[in-house]
Amino acid sequence: MTAPREARTRWIVAVCALAVLAIVGAMSPELRWLHYACKPLATLLIAGMVVVSPSVNARYRGAALIGLLLSMLGDVFLMLPPKPQGPDWFVFGLASFLCAHLAYLFAFCSRDRLFARWWPFAVYAVVAVAVSAVLAPRLPEPLRWPVYAYVLILSAMAAQAAAVWARSPDRATASAALGGAFFVASDATLAMDRFVAPFPAAVVVVLATYWIAQTLIGLSACGAGRRA
Repeated sequence: MTAPREARTRWIVAVCALAVLAIVGAMSPELRWLHYACKPLATLLIAGMVVVSPSVNARYRGAALIGLLLSMLGDVFLMLPPKPQGPDWFVFGLASFLCAHLAYLFAFCSRDRLFARWWPFAVYAVVAVAVSAVLAPRLPEPLRWPVYAYVLILSAMAAQAAAVWARSPDRATASAALGGAFFVASDATLAMDRFVAPFPAAVVVVLATYWIAQTLIGLSACGAGRRA
């Protein structure tokens, strides 16, 4: 047990180092190249940790890995600068992360049935409605329904992770539940900064909570148990 734990610690330290460099690059125009290089690499490193770590649930690990790779694709899309006559990369990023959350939702459903506990879905429904209500008057018309769909899937993913933990509390399910909560916090901050009230520290909050979320979900796949 010690060797795998030490190996995971090294992976996490490497992810933290890349995440810090990506945040520094995002905050400094002169070092923007660091952001472009390190942001997708940090997420890819989490995927690498999942690949090399032992797991007793291949379906869970496979779905989590797909979610991480789709997230990396979303990382790339959200980094691309907007062009007046070009595609809206934000929409492509949104679609990539929506598919990533569907993959995570599938992973969590492989451990227990959907709605295994009702209260996490009630809690996240309140959060989803509150965030959507704040965003609604400020969202551009073409983005309104895609964002609503994204909020729905994100909330369902986080709620299912919490429901699985409530039914079968262990280290893996707790990691997934915390990962889902951090993902909601990250995306809510991103939405508020982009559409409601921008603030200087948003990039730090968004990226830090994002990689905490991804790392926790990745760790939940490293030794995840079988379906209850």
